Amino acid sequence: MTSIYGNGTYLKNQPTWHAEDSPWKASQVVKMLERNSLNPRTICEVGCGAGEILNTLSGCLGQGTQFTGYEVSPQAFELCKSRAKENLAFYLADLLTENAQHFDLVMAIDVFEHVEDYLGFLRALRSKGDYKLFHIPLDLSVLRVLRGRPIVKARRSLGHIHYFTKETALASLRDTGYSVLDHFYTGPADALSRRWKSRILGPLRKALFSMKPDMTVRVLGGYSLMVLAR
Repeated sequence: MTSIYGNGTYLKNQPTWHAEDSPWKASQVVKMLERNSLNPRTICEVGCGAGEILNTLSGCLGQGTQFTGYEVSPQAFELCKSRAKENLAFYLADLLTENAQHFDLVMAIDVFEHVEDYLGFLRALRSKGDYKLFHIPLDLSVLRVLRGRPIVKARRSLGHIHYFTKETALASLRDTGYSVLDHFYTGPADALSRRWKSRILGPLRKALFSMKPDMTVRVLGGYSLMVLAR
């Protein structure tokens, strides 16, 4: 599965590398930082894709913060390197094997569900920064398991090879040595919510979520989890 990020398969399936969702994802990062009164001066993103999350954050968090993106896919690196500027640098390299600086905050936004040895990835990432921020798709829900096809489709088109609920995502972090400081659900990105199935199910999901968030996510899905850890 990991070869799809280097041989052009993933780029063919996702030609924008999800850049259209990046402003929304960046807003969730800012929300977490504000909730916890964090003001990191060095921010690194591992698996930065097209680089647009960092590019958006560099505009809203200011010139006083230095941003660094690491990406192992040559195709994604071609997309992100054009976004480099004075306070934003990109590297075609694996952060886990690099003798890089220690960062105030390391982000893995929709990343470790793609990694074959995700537990090894999480253990190796711990030493790279003071705080870690994860965005984790919650692919496992009653509706998805009953339908079956969406999980297989995500495996083929998105490269998701591990599937999580809130409970298993948090357990994976704790089992690999992290202390979870804060977490919250995030709804579908704007680009995803425009799909016709999401428009039909969205109002019901939103209404139920306001009353029973855990149950709604567990049954209907459609959410991800943002987690701040040390």
